[in-house]
Amino acid sequence: MDIEPIAAAPGQAFRRAALRQRWRDATFLHWAVPPKVVAPLLPAGTRPDTLDGVTYVGLIGFRMVGVGLGRGPGIPYLGSFWETNVRLYSVDRTGRRAVVFRSLDASRLIPVLVGRLSLRLPYLWSAMRLDRDGDRYTYRCRRRWPGPAGATSRMTVRVGDPIDEPTPLEHFLTARWALHTSAYGRTLRLPNWHPRWPLHRAELLHLDDELVTAAGLPAQSGPPVSVLYSPGVPAVFGPPVVVR
Repeated sequence: MDIEPIAAAPGQAFRRAALRQRWRDATFLHWAVPPKVVAPLLPAGTRPDTLDGVTYVGLIGFRMVGVGLGRGPGIPYLGSFWETNVRLYSVDRTGRRAVVFRSLDASRLIPVLVGRLSLRLPYLWSAMRLDRDGDRYTYRCRRRWPGPAGATSRMTVRVGDPIDEPTPLEHFLTARWALHTSAYGRTLRLPNWHPRWPLHRAELLHLDDELVTAAGLPAQSGPPVSVLYSPGVPAVFGPPVVVR
């Protein structure tokens, strides 16, 4: 099987945008894990995507802004919220790379319900906020519904210099153009497109997280191998495609 190359900003692979949004103030933390650890957690017809024999678990906090349908405007109030997700990296039998979300904590209940009912995405309703103090960003999350209720996450990073040319690992972790999910007995790929991420180096100052283990993954005993920040990008999603 030929796996698609990792491209920093490929051409848009779909004609019609089904959903549009903007991702702002995104912080990416990643840990390396053996592929066999995450393989049972992926949708049928996909396997762990690897770089130099390992795959990764990501903890990402950001602001979702202006979610809207098709070419329409963003939905007022409900279309903007905080989000923290735990994600894995996958490749399907056609060679398409993607991410797989183990959890998506969001601060608006209606988008959580829509995401769970439409594509069976693991959205969860949480109390969240982002505090900024100069170059320091603190992301806080406390899960409300469904369980495990009370699971929390707090991470603080200091944003550093912009990255002119990301490393192969930084491309692997951020240049992702689809998600895989299981819905209604099928595995779907939902393609997306956005401009190349404007990335910054970042330093992790504090982390106290329960979301990774709540997502069924082992606790990480060491610091993340990659800490990145981005001011954000606009993004569009195309219609879902059946993988299996």
